[in-house]
Amino acid sequence: MSLLVTNIGELVTNDPAAGEGPLGIVRDAAVVVDGDRVAWVGPRAAAPPADARLDADGGGVLPGFVDSHAHLIFAGDRAAEFAARMAGEPYTGGGIRTTVAATRAASDDDLRASARRLVAEALRQGTTTIEIKSGYGLSVPDEARSLRIAAELTDETTFLGAHVVPAEYADHPDDYVDLVTGPMLAAAAGHARWVDVFCERGAFDGDQARAVLTAGAKAGLGVRVHANQLTEGPGVRLAVELGAASADHCTHLSNADVDALAGGDTVATLLPGAEFSTRSPYPDARRLIDAGATVALATDCNPGSSYTSSMPLCIALAVREMRMTPAEALWSATAGGARALRRTDVGVLRPGARADLVVLDAPSYLHLAYRPGVPLISSVLHRGVQP
Repeated sequence: MSLLVTNIGELVTNDPAAGEGPLGIVRDAAVVVDGDRVAWVGPRAAAPPADARLDADGGGVLPGFVDSHAHLIFAGDRAAEFAARMAGEPYTGGGIRTTVAATRAASDDDLRASARRLVAEALRQGTTTIEIKSGYGLSVPDEARSLRIAAELTDETTFLGAHVVPAEYADHPDDYVDLVTGPMLAAAAGHARWVDVFCERGAFDGDQARAVLTAGAKAGLGVRVHANQLTEGPGVRLAVELGAASADHCTHLSNADVDALAGGDTVATLLPGAEFSTRSPYPDARRLIDAGATVALATDCNPGSSYTSSMPLCIALAVREMRMTPAEALWSATAGGARALRRTDVGVLRPGARADLVVLDAPSYLHLAYRPGVPLISSVLHRGVQP
């Protein structure tokens, strides 16, 4: 079955060859979908016929959001921790162990149901590609089962056994690194596309992070890094050195960090939901963009420091708090996320791309930041199908 999406007031393609500016905007546009792929993009008057029709009613249409950083395999609730932070308690990352205990105690069915709920919640808000990390099991069987469940929901799965050192290894963290790079990696690698590490004070230092990432790369996994969230440190430059697809958070950056990101292929993935939820300083997206770095936006959806699945919220925060233009924020939430996952088939609307698109109940993508908190997603196509 082919589908004509027509009467589009403003179409964002993210293909500069297709239309105006870096977003490749086409006015009074149409898109033809054939199966799970985009078959045609262009002016409405020139659209070829199709078997079915979806009327955008003059609204804006854009590629589905690409959320390249999310932690969806978990159990439990940390609302009390959030309330304490709002009362002035600083965020240190220590609450992760609370979620680890709850996750270990949960059944597979409970973990699966919770993750499915969050994926569906994100899809309703326009997210059609989502990365899912492990990292709340921190034992060989719990990390492996977390990734098995994640792989049921997405093809972008990330092994994050090096999230924090679990309580039982608190006095001998290097032994835990040996576990992560040995039996845990062996059990997890078949279910993961990526390896990640939280390179941060109180988690894993530069040498430990290097050991985890190089072991993961040797096992055939792509590299990602939680870097420079709480303090300046070696994470960003380690990510660039190892050719990581992304360095995520990038909140506290030295000039050398910015230069490294600007000079390499590693995407700086910014997670404004975390700063919103921890009352921390926001990353300086303007500094990164002006230096020539590639920036992505993602939710960091997790139960402790960013319990949101809303990419529209992250766009609004990026514009208001991180000095991004609406166009930059939208690109970063779509094509930028695709770059962070090293994908060319999502985050763009052009022939051959996956048929993931969002129809807005608004005339333009500008309304995502202009009307924050308003449910503007009218309909979603995911792999050519309306969920």
